Amino acid sequence: MPIPTAYPGWIFRFNAPQESALSTGYFAELCPRGVSVVDTGSSSSAISKSNGKNWSWSFSSSVSPSQWNVTSSNLLSITYRPAFEACGAYTNVSRGKQCWNSSVGCCTKRRRADEQIHRVKVVYTVEDIEHVEPVEVAGGSKGVWIRGIGNCHALRIHFKPKFGSFSDTWDEESNSIVGEEGFDMPPMPESDNLQSPPWKDMTEKKRYGPILTFAIPMQSTDTKSHVVHECPPLLWKVEHPPNSRVAVDCMTLMEGSLHIRPHPDMPKHKSPKNEANEENIEVEMENLLKDSSSTASYDVDLPTNVYIHGYQSWSFSGSVVQGEPQPTSAMPNMFSAAFNRGGVVLSMPTCDDYDAFAVSEDEWVEEDAVHVADNKQIGLAATGRLNEDTAFYRSDMFACISSNGATSKHEEELVILDEEGGPALIVGFLSQREQYGMVLLDSDLTNFNLYACHEGVVATKGLSSDWAYCQIVDSSCYDEEAMVYYVHAVGGHNLATPMDKGLTTGWCSWYHYYENIDHDSLAQNAHILEQKKSTIGFNVCLIDDGYMTAWGDWTSLKPGKFVKEGGMRVLADAIRSKGMKPGVWLAPFACDKKSQLAKDHPDWIIKNDSGRYANSANCGKFFYGLDATNPAVRKHVYDTIKRAVEEWGFDVLKLDFLYASCLAGNGKYDSTMSRAEAMYLGLRTIRAAAKDAFIIGCGCPIGSAVGFVDGMRVSCDTGPTWVPEFPLPSWDNGTLPALRGMLRNTMSRAPFGHRWWHNDPDCLLLGESTKLTDDEVVSAASIIAMTGGMFLLSDDMQKVSNKRLNVAKRIFPLTGVTAVPLDLHSTMNKGMPSVLRLWCTENSVSMQDNGAHLSESPKNMPTERILKEQASKLEYEMGYSPENTIDPYSRERSCFSVAPGLGTWTIISLSNWMEHTARLNVSFSTLIQHSLQDFNAMGTGKESSTPCELSECGFHVFSFWTSEYAWIPHQTLVDKDPLIKRLNPHETEIFHIKPANPTQPQYIGSDLHFSCGFEVQAFERGDAFVNIALKNEYEKSGSVFLYIPESDSEEKSMDNITALVNGEASRVEVVAKPTINNSQLNQSHSGRVVKINVQIAGTQAESDGKIELSW
Repeated sequence: MPIPTAYPGWIFRFNAPQESALSTGYFAELCPRGVSVVDTGSSSSAISKSNGKNWSWSFSSSVSPSQWNVTSSNLLSITYRPAFEACGAYTNVSRGKQCWNSSVGCCTKRRRADEQIHRVKVVYTVEDIEHVEPVEVAGGSKGVWIRGIGNCHALRIHFKPKFGSFSDTWDEESNSIVGEEGFDMPPMPESDNLQSPPWKDMTEKKRYGPILTFAIPMQSTDTKSHVVHECPPLLWKVEHPPNSRVAVDCMTLMEGSLHIRPHPDMPKHKSPKNEANEENIEVEMENLLKDSSSTASYDVDLPTNVYIHGYQSWSFSGSVVQGEPQPTSAMPNMFSAAFNRGGVVLSMPTCDDYDAFAVSEDEWVEEDAVHVADNKQIGLAATGRLNEDTAFYRSDMFACISSNGATSKHEEELVILDEEGGPALIVGFLSQREQYGMVLLDSDLTNFNLYACHEGVVATKGLSSDWAYCQIVDSSCYDEEAMVYYVHAVGGHNLATPMDKGLTTGWCSWYHYYENIDHDSLAQNAHILEQKKSTIGFNVCLIDDGYMTAWGDWTSLKPGKFVKEGGMRVLADAIRSKGMKPGVWLAPFACDKKSQLAKDHPDWIIKNDSGRYANSANCGKFFYGLDATNPAVRKHVYDTIKRAVEEWGFDVLKLDFLYASCLAGNGKYDSTMSRAEAMYLGLRTIRAAAKDAFIIGCGCPIGSAVGFVDGMRVSCDTGPTWVPEFPLPSWDNGTLPALRGMLRNTMSRAPFGHRWWHNDPDCLLLGESTKLTDDEVVSAASIIAMTGGMFLLSDDMQKVSNKRLNVAKRIFPLTGVTAVPLDLHSTMNKGMPSVLRLWCTENSVSMQDNGAHLSESPKNMPTERILKEQASKLEYEMGYSPENTIDPYSRERSCFSVAPGLGTWTIISLSNWMEHTARLNVSFSTLIQHSLQDFNAMGTGKESSTPCELSECGFHVFSFWTSEYAWIPHQTLVDKDPLIKRLNPHETEIFHIKPANPTQPQYIGSDLHFSCGFEVQAFERGDAFVNIALKNEYEKSGSVFLYIPESDSEEKSMDNITALVNGEASRVEVVAKPTINNSQLNQSHSGRVVKINVQIAGTQAESDGKIELSW
């Protein structure tokens, strides 16, 4: 389909001028409406006009409110080394410096001894194009289907064969994963329907160049997918022909620059570089930065923050202020590098005047000829030279550049919310199955490179990159986080089904016992958990590390600590008899140095480039990583997992240190597989063996795990202190155990929860034996509750005080709904957001359309069953099926339904992560806009919101942890005054903000459950009565708060109020007497906020938890 004339939306363009080395010229455009490839023949005006631009392709829109556009200076570049130099036999001898360079210094400066590796960088530009064609899939239809994205318009660029692209005869044989290990691996569906590259059909040697495919989602008529219309993503991937003589270090898929155009009402910039035609104005970034500090005032959204994503569970993830250093581990490389080492871009000197065809890969066959190609760059000089040494920021898998809308740094106590800011740019990969992807950025956030890091993969079978992704999201196009569409797309692309299994609430042995566990202590805690199930519904008891004699020797139990005959089965059966699922910890791809497995199978262990056993970098102890490219290792892992599930009887598996399967080093079984492919094989093996068991991934590469695990640790280990304690460095921002790091990643990775898996924030520590303050314990509980993932305790349950245990009771049960971090991208506090938002409503959307309706009345259903059925509905709503359009705006993800009569309101957690007491202030109007929008208008974007219509009488505000009440007038919303709260260091408060209705009784909240609504089964009200039925499955005690309007009638006087609780007379305490003003009608109404104490026995009797008020 050709692109309509003068299409105003987002368009991908590249030019291949005829006067270059091409036999003909091309001008190509790609957008949601279609694709256009023009054979220009001779130079056209369009070509000559763009010929002077310093880019190979651009992705831009002339009408985007953000005025952010991106370009790439090259189409593609690939760095090669000789194939034999990627093998251990070569590097073991020649790279003696490797050990020292990889063991000393900061973990972000992973220097390597490049002197002994001979690299060639081949650059592909528009002059290297052989031909361009619109994509046709099988059957002759136009376009391409990409899983998680849908149908796309696409074009394919075929490059001329150059150095490294010589194709051997195609060999279908590969490292088989079906039957070779003695077990069958379920097949994985294709991620797209691209036709096979031409070299797969050839029968003789022939030269082919790489193929580069670009795609943009087709415009849909579905009203829920308007993000595709307004801000469509650009996707592209590389296919490389087979060549057994070369190894690929990395592919550079983008050497990008961010360009800012002025808003339509912005004065023209006075830079002489601007063109007279406003349509072609491009404001140079350095000039904008210069003017922003002067008296000039332009309406321009400059990049202010970058979201950095870490490699695996424990790696730092969060937003960093532009120009501030990226938080890193305080530990040297030998203790941290493997934790944080995802993709690596190896630095390489370049020689711009090197003759492109002076060296052929034939000369790489013999070792004595290698010096000819020593560290050369073939082709044009690269304009972007961001690598591990020169980049200011590095992010694994993806990064998000954003603008907070501020022209200068603001006060630390002022919380700027993402929704008040400007646009965002997301760039990265949809998956991490072909290789680990890396985004490197400069300090200004205006230049960035996107790399597919193979790190010396021999190209025997041909190579492909994962689908790359680039999207600019206008500030008017998101009301969650800017990454929402990308996160949805990744979930769909990787077949994530996060709601297939229910929520997990349980206990883990690690943080109290560590490795000192035995049968008696575990059985005793299981017994206590059974007794406390009347207050907290534990459904999992997890046995952590310490039961085996050594990692790897999983069947060798510690003598004298466990039952000899059927030791693990006995424990699993004992836990199951207590009404809980038994869980067990394993590190299937790790083994201790002194384990029997290491002695028996030294060939299973990964070796680094120096021929030594690869460093696992664990600061607790060093261990070996088992090579997932080895079929024998995968058989060992398969048997280990299958034994735990079928012979031992465990339903939950916590699988730790999974990154050990793909440690860096070329001493591995199969040199044609990347580290990401090794991890992919390892996870497929685990999933095949575990079947329906609930898998919790830990110490696992994030991108690799999507679609394979049910729960995922998203943070470093928690700890008994706020920051790491001596002898560990307290200034660490990386992977060391501490509560601060755990909370940071839990919030910064909240968008992944219930989209990719259930987020595991790690355990809530309640014991007084820790050094955590009460405020810090409450903050941890608040963040766990608001993010709605897994909920595990890990204390000696006999020693937990009632005061601390009550904190856990007040957040149980978790709702299964994930809050939106409102300052995820704009935070100024080293990646730690301060504001999370949920919302509640009585206006539940009907489930009849999708068949996932509740099977019976909610009044008769237990909480766990309601949650499970709501989860099934939510999974349908989120649209993980590739055939369904994903609605990135759906606020149902951050909303849960409550009983009719309770209304609609916002839940906000506000946290002070600073080291001193602070008066935090945050925009009140932004906090509440969701609860003031019509629930049924979800997905229509901000432009349809009417935030003032329901708030003319102001708002009831209830502070959950302190049980304090306040009424806030409507004028606060009109004047855009902030919500201000004084908080201690590391303190969190949860606020409930509900539009006031002064003429009717209203449920204000309770101290029974953090949601102030989820605890209510039914709510009825009239002119002179209120009846409340509280959920009574668990024992709870606390207070309920109600607003009761005053009446002029003596018969309905509040002085005559009576209360029955559980069928018995009870006292009513007045805690406030607000006078509520109606700003529109200029009227005032008086009322009282009353407090009623309640004790729920958990008997589920009809009167248990029943409150009856009349007056």
